[in-house]
Amino acid sequence: MVLYFRGHKTAPLQSADEAWPLKYPAFRATEILDRGASFFRTCVLLSIFLASGLDIIGRAEADEAKGIKIVASFYPVYIMAKNVGRDVPGISVLNLTASFSGCPHDYALTTDDMKKLAGAQVFVANGAGMESFLESVATQYPGLKIINTSLGIALIKDEGDRAVVNPHVWVSISDCMAQVKNLGTSVAEIDPVHKELYDRNTADYIAKLEALRLKMQSELAPYSGSKIITFHEAFPYFAREFGFKIVAVVEREPGSQPSAKEMAQTIRLVKDKGITALFSEPQYPSVAAYAIAEETGAKVYVLDPAVSGPDDYDAYINIMENNLAVLKKALAR
Repeated sequence: MVLYFRGHKTAPLQSADEAWPLKYPAFRATEILDRGASFFRTCVLLSIFLASGLDIIGRAEADEAKGIKIVASFYPVYIMAKNVGRDVPGISVLNLTASFSGCPHDYALTTDDMKKLAGAQVFVANGAGMESFLESVATQYPGLKIINTSLGIALIKDEGDRAVVNPHVWVSISDCMAQVKNLGTSVAEIDPVHKELYDRNTADYIAKLEALRLKMQSELAPYSGSKIITFHEAFPYFAREFGFKIVAVVEREPGSQPSAKEMAQTIRLVKDKGITALFSEPQYPSVAAYAIAEETGAKVYVLDPAVSGPDDYDAYINIMENNLAVLKKALAR
């Protein structure tokens, strides 16, 4: 038998297998070519898609490898930043003044501090005038994004100079929560790739702080209105939140010793008001506190403003839990 295929004479078929294109007319030559072209186009598109995907992944990995360096001004805002940046890929958080154990009111930047700031993208500040060196940092590192965590908080003005505000906002649990929220929102805007993680970390930490706040409000409620004496201007926000009245601050400048006149006035005040508890701080000497206690019969207790402590996510919470226990013991006398 002689067959013709598209006008061309073909050689006789030798077997049934050789005749399959004619038995199945769907498989005509043009269709075979069309299917081949379609398959080729599919392969090309798939290759482009895979190449694009690998490029995106590669760029994401490169961005992650580059990372973001966050430097916090001092301990309390460092703990906040540590919680907000927890487990975020490529994030490093440093405490600028890790070797310093107090409030950085008059702190001067060191060479080591400059090294920490080099290459940083974000600087986290308490604000409200706490960091006297903040303007210097902004000038020397113009590309550094500075987050002022105390924005929007109702600041307490100094009684002697109304132009000066008290910067110790974090000692109030509620104000600390506001600072964490400010920090989380700002960092998520700076690093939108990880916004979901920042938002989750911020919400988780604020939930912990809210539980602490409710617990302290409940357990300190019986002592609302109590008169207390402190040895540093660190506790006005704390007192405002929990209803205490600070009747005297013995050492307005941290570490400074009160004059003989100031000591005599405080001793008289303690006796007149029937104050039984004096509150010193672990970061500063308590010589004056014990001298007053000896003259009045009052007892010295330690309240911690959380300006130093362990490098732990829950450090602030643990410090405040301890302050709660101290206050309950002291005010129950």
